[in-house]
Amino acid sequence: MRLILPLFLALAGCASPSVDFMGVERRDVTIDGLRFAVFQRDTEAQVIRLDRVAREDRDDLPMQMVRAAEEATGCRVIPASLTTQAHAASAVARVDLRCRD
Repeated sequence: MRLILPLFLALAGCASPSVDFMGVERRDVTIDGLRFAVFQRDTEAQVIRLDRVAREDRDDLPMQMVRAAEEATGCRVIPASLTTQAHAASAVARVDLRCRD
């Protein structure tokens, strides 16, 4: 029983990408004091918010996720391409990228 709590806490701190982003490099960035993990595959990125955010502070999250993707990848996010898993304040989002070769 003693091992279960530390294991749970360790797993709770992990940010694993979805299956289609497995195996790609993780890049961590901080935007406005919030930490994000970004996974890039070709011209798409998955952004995972690592910190908790109070409900009243969630209005800027979509733009912060866009900025995190751009900073981590060096690419521009295609306008209006951000999609989230549940709602605008979701901890996980995907964006389409325009990268220069």
